[in-house]
Amino acid sequence: MAMATATGPSSALTATYGQGADLQRDRYQAALGAFRARYGSGPVSLFRAPGRVNLIGEHTDYHHGFVLPVSLDKDVLLLARGRADVTVNLVNVEAAFAPRQFEIGPEIPSGPRGDWGNYARGAAQELARRFGSVLHGMDALVASAPPLGVPRGAGVSSSSALTVVVALALAHLNRLAVSPTDMAGLTGEAEWYVGTRGGVMDQFAALLGRRGHALFLDCRPRNGTYSTEHVPLPLGYALVVAESGVRHKNTRGEFNLRVAEGKIGVRLLQARHPARRITHLRDVSPVALGMPLAGVLALLEGVLPERADADELAALGLDPTWLAALAADHNLTADVAFRVRPRCRHVVTENERVLEAVAALRSGDVSALGNLLDAAHASMRDDYAASCPEVDALVEVARAAGGCAGARLTGAGWGGCVVALVEVGEVRTFCQEVIAGYRRATRLETTPFVCRSGTGAGLIVEREV
Repeated sequence: MAMATATGPSSALTATYGQGADLQRDRYQAALGAFRARYGSGPVSLFRAPGRVNLIGEHTDYHHGFVLPVSLDKDVLLLARGRADVTVNLVNVEAAFAPRQFEIGPEIPSGPRGDWGNYARGAAQELARRFGSVLHGMDALVASAPPLGVPRGAGVSSSSALTVVVALALAHLNRLAVSPTDMAGLTGEAEWYVGTRGGVMDQFAALLGRRGHALFLDCRPRNGTYSTEHVPLPLGYALVVAESGVRHKNTRGEFNLRVAEGKIGVRLLQARHPARRITHLRDVSPVALGMPLAGVLALLEGVLPERADADELAALGLDPTWLAALAADHNLTADVAFRVRPRCRHVVTENERVLEAVAALRSGDVSALGNLLDAAHASMRDDYAASCPEVDALVEVARAAGGCAGARLTGAGWGGCVVALVEVGEVRTFCQEVIAGYRRATRLETTPFVCRSGTGAGLIVEREV
């Protein structure tokens, strides 16, 4: 079952994976065989969307801030064949994920909360709303099992990769012209279907990744477009990801709470300083406000409460009706307490760290970059309260290991992964020390892996099976 493309069977994988192409061939062949066994012989289109590791810039994208992700060679594959009707049949090569079927339309009934098919439903629904309710469906198969697939629940955006690859397949099969920027926005909104009130970083990283580079993304759209820059990663250093093995429950609720806390901060700042034109926390910056960072932090100190419930926020002048609507939209309970000031402080300082990290990459200052990673973790731990003891222990073990310039929690948090910047010649020693050190500190196991940057999502090949 050799792959056939206009450029030859090897070039398609080489263009996507570079030196890692040989590792992918058996995986692709197995996926093609599974597709044929399920849906029969005929044409098939193969798509992929990569996971990502965020070098720095956590929880800033939905505040119109700055991020610096790196797309991975670990990805979600989707094999698809168009249908004449509106039905989507979705199967997964992993037995843990049962087959799913739904019809494309502007109002697609959701599966159970947490169901893997909801990411596909969200992508299909958003396409139907934007391009018309009558879109053709597809027979599709997903292959994303590690080690070559995207690890799930590890903070490297497996869910966004699945959403993106489904949207790409449906758009291609329906001959819809969607630019990468529009696709990033579309799939970002599609994830609202599953209840995540996030931004567009994961989607942009999946769609615009480039090998050997991080993607500097300004998450504030201007006339519908976003500013991006591919920044070369430092030579002689590798990004090593180590998974904590921790999966905390209710992370979506914590995530939505952080989004709401940021919006409350913006609302309070708007009321106190209406002339400053603050619409997002992006506008609370040294450049925007024309003051040093210390002055910006003093402004937050003077305006935002450390902690407040709905009644206390109403006493500060916030409209109770607005607060109730915010809580309902973000699936929050009425008695929730909001930690407004520290959450906003994290976003403001993290945006500055991203800008400094880009400058460090441009100048090749690895020491400065490592220090910024360390500071970013401290902010995620202390101000955003998005870490946990196991992740903190893993970060400390990584920092103490040979060749490490800096380490931090990556991803939304509350478990998941740590990313470390490590000298290439020390990677093996680093991994050994992290495995042993983490086991001593927590009695948990981790298997660090080198995070190779990859290309962006897209169609890989079309062929007959």
